[in-house]
Amino acid sequence: MSHAEIIHSLWTLAAAEAPKKIPGPHIEYAQLSPTLIVLGAAILGVLAEAFLPRRVRHPAQLALTAVGLAAAFAAVVALAAGGYASDKSHVAAMGAVAVDGPALFLQGTILLVSLVAVFTFAERRLDPAADGRPVDSFAAQAAAVPGGDAEREAVAAGLVTTEVFPLVLFAVGGMLVFPAADDLLTLFVALEVFSLPLYILCGLARRQRLLSQESAVKYFLLGAFSSAFLLFGIALLYGYAGTVTYAGIADVVSGTTRVMDPALAGSTANDALLLVGVAMVLMGLLFKVGAVPFHMWTPDVYQGAPTPVTGFMAAATKVAAFGALLRLLYVVLPGMRWDWRPVMWGVAIVTMLVGAIVAVTQTDVKRLLAYSSIAHAGFILAGVIAATPEGVSSVLFYLAAYSFVTLGAFAVVTLVRDAGGEATHLSKWAGLGRRSPLVAAVFAVFLLAFAGIPLTSGFAGKFAVFKAAAQGGAAPLVIVGVLSSAIAAFFYIRVIVLMFFSEPKAEGPTVAVPSPLTSSAIAIGVVVTLVLGLAPQYFLELAGQAGVFVR
Repeated sequence: MSHAEIIHSLWTLAAAEAPKKIPGPHIEYAQLSPTLIVLGAAILGVLAEAFLPRRVRHPAQLALTAVGLAAAFAAVVALAAGGYASDKSHVAAMGAVAVDGPALFLQGTILLVSLVAVFTFAERRLDPAADGRPVDSFAAQAAAVPGGDAEREAVAAGLVTTEVFPLVLFAVGGMLVFPAADDLLTLFVALEVFSLPLYILCGLARRQRLLSQESAVKYFLLGAFSSAFLLFGIALLYGYAGTVTYAGIADVVSGTTRVMDPALAGSTANDALLLVGVAMVLMGLLFKVGAVPFHMWTPDVYQGAPTPVTGFMAAATKVAAFGALLRLLYVVLPGMRWDWRPVMWGVAIVTMLVGAIVAVTQTDVKRLLAYSSIAHAGFILAGVIAATPEGVSSVLFYLAAYSFVTLGAFAVVTLVRDAGGEATHLSKWAGLGRRSPLVAAVFAVFLLAFAGIPLTSGFAGKFAVFKAAAQGGAAPLVIVGVLSSAIAAFFYIRVIVLMFFSEPKAEGPTVAVPSPLTSSAIAIGVVVTLVLGLAPQYFLELAGQAGVFVR
């Protein structure tokens, strides 16, 4: 028998044994509808950018984005009402995406925050009009060299970068998948889908273009670095467990796996792969959260990015990243609690203290809010470390409360302006309470919420997180958290004193009168802050019901 005949007979045998049909994937489109609606709207936005005439792009993109986000939120509410947050929760898309309480709660929060953030993106009344045309916060032509001829021509022609709306939608699409991802590859793809649009958005500021581009490059380089850590950690975990699904890894970690491939049996017992892999995946997630020592990008990026982008990023990215962190620790690694808790203790303590202490020295409002967000990441980590159902629900509540306060605070920052654009240096805010009492009072409400003063959402959130941490056996963490809150309260109240009790300077900045878009964003922030502070019980119960992960 010749070689050709042998190969031919093997082919015939293989063909006889092969299944007649390759099974198609089973995708539950209705349960993935929030993400699909947002990504569909993003693709329509790209097409609108290509085919609509320039003058109608801005209103069309704004309408498309707002409708897409609102429809996706309606889909989340419909899924929750249909029982997918409780008894019908399961893993959809062939094991890739979880549809459960935490996923739907976080997706709803991200969509609401993004909808409010889009109002600040569309604001066109704050800058003086260029040649009679209204301008927004974004560069006239993103590809033009800052200060060059092309930029001057683009400004003179009244160009606007309306691509920011589809970019926001793509980022939101990735953020919706990130906390719901139920295998490590889906987690990584979602991370890239929401990070890449954010890198671009950070470099699009109309004023201070060089600072903005510098912030985008820093974010991109450090983000690529953290993605590499995450991917290497995924590879090691795959080598350890022979699977990338959360349930599969959890089974191997707890030693309850049912059928083990003999080829894998040699490597899967190797705990070094597990420990190094988990450490690297956690590094990637802690970078996105902005925890110390992975926080270096936060102040520079927050300061350089256009302020509407900073507000959106500070609020929505934190929600998505903490959601993914919770799912990883509670679904994949409950069997390794004694390994990851001491490390997370250290990270939480350092994050709270560094965020609070370094913020005291800041002289720029956006950098001050950036360090405050680092301190808040530490407070939220205290709830994560609790490793109890109360811990999960307290973190969900804190994320919802914190994101609206952050968004409102950055929306107020866009209003205080001088000849060079936004006046973010703290000395310029002196006497703001006398010049425009309403704006200063609103900003004071947000600062008091950040400080965790009673009757604001910040107090209810901190109380829930610290209570869960204390019950979970992390009382020393709570003591550090209370001390950090006291340090942080000093610099929040210092800003309030500066606004209300110092003399306004003659050449000080003006407070621009915004359109109804930014006004409504700020108003929603104030209302949520006060409602969650005065009557948090309903929302705490909602977070409690949503706090059960599907296994």
